[in-house]
Amino acid sequence: MAEKSRLYALKPLVERWPAIKKPKGHVPFRTKLLWTATCLVIYYVLTQILIYGLHPESIDMFAGFRAIFAGASGSLVHLGIGPIVTASIILQLFVGAKLINLDLQNDEDRALYQGFQKVLVVVMILIEAIPQVFGYLRPSDGLIEMAGFGGARAIIILQLFVGGMLVFWMDEVISKWGIGSGVSLFIAAGVSNALVTGLFSWLPSNRDLPMGIDNPPAGTIPKTIYLTTHMSLGELVNGGGFEKIFISPPILSSPYLAQ
Repeated sequence: MAEKSRLYALKPLVERWPAIKKPKGHVPFRTKLLWTATCLVIYYVLTQILIYGLHPESIDMFAGFRAIFAGASGSLVHLGIGPIVTASIILQLFVGAKLINLDLQNDEDRALYQGFQKVLVVVMILIEAIPQVFGYLRPSDGLIEMAGFGGARAIIILQLFVGGMLVFWMDEVISKWGIGSGVSLFIAAGVSNALVTGLFSWLPSNRDLPMGIDNPPAGTIPKTIYLTTHMSLGELVNGGGFEKIFISPPILSSPYLAQ
């Protein structure tokens, strides 16, 4: 008989870990659609809730990849699906390399694998949140005055943790009660949001400055309309108008933080 994995020492923790229960019977399509739509609406709402106490001049080094990670810079879902995907990849590598002795064809081993993955996601949320707060997500001066420098960082980490857990739980709800995978849905939602914003946003590229020729709308279509109606043909040809229309990229990433 093969020796059981040392991971079984964590089985009591895995069994008591909070998780979304699987449906006992068949879930009607309308119910699946309702849960999926509800989680999608909640996700979009979370992308619009800014992290409290974050310095407006904080820089997001990975702003260009937030849509792929289903995140929005400076929002509660700043981390997106990163912790979920990272935890899954790490565990798959460890099991594939036999560093963790689990047979995924065995029901008991597979249940432990899936349960431990949930624990690892929580660990990865903290591992991804803490370096970012100590790196470039700066607390605002007001938050530092209120809670101290260490307390201000802890408050931002807590918000990132809550946002990461909400994304994780919604992924579980969609996987068990909804349609398809929550990870795939949130990636599609993030990319779709970036494309729609990049095409149709009427907000100026720089929110701190009034709209003008040097600060046109961020979206490609509104920018084209604005520049062609506010610039003469000579200005379009020789004044950089065509460059702004055809060469300057749209604002696809979240405008909350600088890139």
